[in-house]
Amino acid sequence: MSNTPTSDATAPRELARLASADNFRDVAGTGAGYPVAGGGRVRRGVFFRSNELQLTAADAGTLADLGIARIHDLRGQMEIDAHPDVEVPGAVWHHVEVSGIPMEMISGLEDSDAAVRVMCQVYDAFVRAPAARASYAELLTDLATGPVPQLFHCTAGKDRTGWAAALLLEIAGVDRATILDDYLLTNTFSSATRAKYLALIGEHLGADKVAVYEPTMIVEPAFLQTAYDTVTELYGSVDGYLRDGLGLSDDVVALLRSRLVD
Repeated sequence: MSNTPTSDATAPRELARLASADNFRDVAGTGAGYPVAGGGRVRRGVFFRSNELQLTAADAGTLADLGIARIHDLRGQMEIDAHPDVEVPGAVWHHVEVSGIPMEMISGLEDSDAAVRVMCQVYDAFVRAPAARASYAELLTDLATGPVPQLFHCTAGKDRTGWAAALLLEIAGVDRATILDDYLLTNTFSSATRAKYLALIGEHLGADKVAVYEPTMIVEPAFLQTAYDTVTELYGSVDGYLRDGLGLSDDVVALLRSRLVD
């Protein structure tokens, strides 16, 4: 597998969709790729994001056809054991765990405000927790130096994966408003999956619990902003977080940007 990123001239013009992984998408966005500061666009066909890879044979074949070289699974071991990824031909699987939503924190939620507080705590921990920083450093370093294309995912592809995608777009030079819009696409892409799980909550816990748990199944601007606020509090800026929080060298960040920007 070549280390040279695919150019926009040869990348697929339309985003591949997976019937069995509804939050799968190109980090670059749809169309020609998101514009970046200073000119150019985010290069398509290099980095992909997704929810868990419970794939049909056809969808696994689609990822193989895209040439996916590495798959980074951000889930915990219990999540993996419950729903192991389907093997994608030609791709090397890599486990780099980031703690997600603690089940003990959401099992007894009483109202939606409590659910929102839990979600903000999760995003704070992405930045504040040493283990999370180590995992994101490992992920970004491999995205910068390993063979491409690469894919990263968690269970729903919205929180752990969403923060990783936001960091990549920050490194590329995409403006913050566009990054937020991209982050919020999860609510559209995964609407059918969300409706299915909310229906199960209503069936097993009661209709009054649907609104209580819904914030844990969507993304909100406040969640992502919490991570940014913690970055500012601890490191002053995203650049400071990448350098001092994640320990990424200027060379690794430059390699990432060269892969991301066309």
